[in-house]
Amino acid sequence: MPTILRSSRALFRFSGPEAQKLLFDVVTGRVTEAPEPVWWALLSPQGKIQAEGLSGFRDGAFWLDVHVSVADEFFRRMRMYKLRANVTIEDLRATHVVGWSDSGDGDADPRGIGSRVIAEKGVGWIDDETTFVAARVAAGIAELGADFPPDAVFPHDIGMDLRDGIDFVKGCYVGQEVVSRMKHRGTARRRPVIVTGVPDGAAPGAPLMAGEREAGTLGMDVNGEAIAIVRLDRLADSGAATVGGIPVKLTIPAWGTYRFGESGTAE
Repeated sequence: MPTILRSSRALFRFSGPEAQKLLFDVVTGRVTEAPEPVWWALLSPQGKIQAEGLSGFRDGAFWLDVHVSVADEFFRRMRMYKLRANVTIEDLRATHVVGWSDSGDGDADPRGIGSRVIAEKGVGWIDDETTFVAARVAAGIAELGADFPPDAVFPHDIGMDLRDGIDFVKGCYVGQEVVSRMKHRGTARRRPVIVTGVPDGAAPGAPLMAGEREAGTLGMDVNGEAIAIVRLDRLADSGAATVGGIPVKLTIPAWGTYRFGESGTAE
């Protein structure tokens, strides 16, 4: 299959002797000079996701992509965290693009959905993300911008703790205390599920209901499927879920170790 242009992604390049240390100390993932990409998030001090994406190392630099809606704020925050560190941060939106392939081109996505491809602008990629979104939703992977806004969810809420998007060993980073506490106290109540049978016209952010009670919110719909971030403790009977009054089917992703009806000990 030809490479899909991910026009919703913005690319940044981090280089210099202290680039790895800066990223290692700021984002959730274990960002090293290993060739395999990692999933990461930049958090607020309260532990909420402000940006997330993949980081890969090549040509002596780290290449990070984020959703275009948070690109300016991500750039601003990373320059703030940089302080006097010997790091060059380049905004590549004017020169480079991010693509997706399921044919083995590029660097394998650690979330198990094909590969990320990076190139200079002008390549003849297909400018339609539908195929990628369908693959992502089928795998139960939520993304900022499509499925939730910034400062709205914790990394646990989208399963980053179960897909190696959080390093619980490396030490402090922004928001680390909150994320670590959620892991050790078992307080993660919200998790991503795959919703099938989404009615036409259901917009991202639409409530997913369990009876008369809201259990979560819907992400981007593609071909009648979407990711919803839900309160598991409100879905003991997952067969009772509706969107806009229409019954929908809920499925836990294949990688999910959680179950409907589970409840953490605290929010």
